[in-house]
Amino acid sequence: MFGNGGAYVVGQGATGFLLGTAGFKFGERLSERVVGCGLEARSDGKEARFPMESSPFEASSTLSRLHVTPSLNVLLAVTRAGDDILFELPRRDGAQDQLAGRLVVYLDQNKWSEISNAFHTPSKVSEASRSAAEKLVQWVVEGGIVLPASAGHYSETTKRFDTTKRYSLGLTVLKHSRGWQMRDALQTRRDEIHDGFCQRSGQLTKVRSAPVFTLSPDALYSSTARGMQHYAAPTTFEPAQAFATEALVSATVSIDTMLDTERIEPGPDTGWADSNQRFSDWLDEQDLDSQQKRKAIDAFLLSDISAELAEEAHAAALPVDDFHRWILNEAADDIRSFPALGLFREMLHNRHLNKGTKWRPNDLTDMVYLSCAAGYADFVVCERHMRDPLTHGLRRMGLKTQVYRHLAEAVDAIEEALAAP
Repeated sequence: MFGNGGAYVVGQGATGFLLGTAGFKFGERLSERVVGCGLEARSDGKEARFPMESSPFEASSTLSRLHVTPSLNVLLAVTRAGDDILFELPRRDGAQDQLAGRLVVYLDQNKWSEISNAFHTPSKVSEASRSAAEKLVQWVVEGGIVLPASAGHYSETTKRFDTTKRYSLGLTVLKHSRGWQMRDALQTRRDEIHDGFCQRSGQLTKVRSAPVFTLSPDALYSSTARGMQHYAAPTTFEPAQAFATEALVSATVSIDTMLDTERIEPGPDTGWADSNQRFSDWLDEQDLDSQQKRKAIDAFLLSDISAELAEEAHAAALPVDDFHRWILNEAADDIRSFPALGLFREMLHNRHLNKGTKWRPNDLTDMVYLSCAAGYADFVVCERHMRDPLTHGLRRMGLKTQVYRHLAEAVDAIEEALAAP
């Protein structure tokens, strides 16, 4: 992965900065690295080279070069196999919406795999899937849509055992997400709770309202929700310089982590699936009507997110008495108005109300990320077992996100949306 020497600053007025190594021979296997140099090129044709005594990349990294073009606000990463990855970089001023009217299309992990197969092993997918994948990529290049990556995609991809398939899938996600990411779903839920409490406490200056689909550095993993410690530029840097450095490090680490030759082991089992299975089994045995069961499920959900609720109530300066009143009388109605958490609640209701539901450890990942995506994206494409409860929840909440099971179906709908005024 990216080594400690991997933070590089592009000076104002520079048109490009190249960090790389020399002496590559691309072939079936990755070439050995030799020490290279940094190159800064200006618009007047002058260049400055910076020798490096050691490679900025770890031995397991698949990266060979990084090329930053400030005038275009992009990062180009080149792998040792010769593959190019272009990332858009965030703007510090925030004055311009970088989404710029593009439609947001969120793909579940298995749909990314389908696109990867369409380009790397086309015999594994149908002609319809290949055609749909080509159209999606074309619309990304033309600026009609974005295909954001999430922390769930990184987790699912990097834990795969087959190195070649992991590289192909990771490359597909990186090349076509182009740096666009979905803010950590757990943080998005916290922000919804926090901003709802701010409305109640009158602390409107504390409202976060952070965009869910973003290029912002380190939005992929939340420091609050996950206890992550993100890279911070030296305090001696000017604000613009610090922001550029943090954005470059965040983008490069994302690329490098996804494509690293070493598999990342999955984390420990949280016991979430077992807990939901016990609750589902208990609920199946109760002589209750659907509304009574929904209240029981709400109580189960509030217990599950109790720490998040308490912490965000405190952050929003909500008085303790008001918080207690909210828990007892108003929580369900408020959560129903939160796009991500409200959809998660609806999916939880749907699954627990179906007798005989079997819970799998991966259900948590699917529900958390898909509910967040569907709460804010224009289109979501996912497997049937998640599409049905998601569509049901969207209908109950009055949200307009379109959810599809097949890429080809989604492409037809996206094409129609792109053609609309």
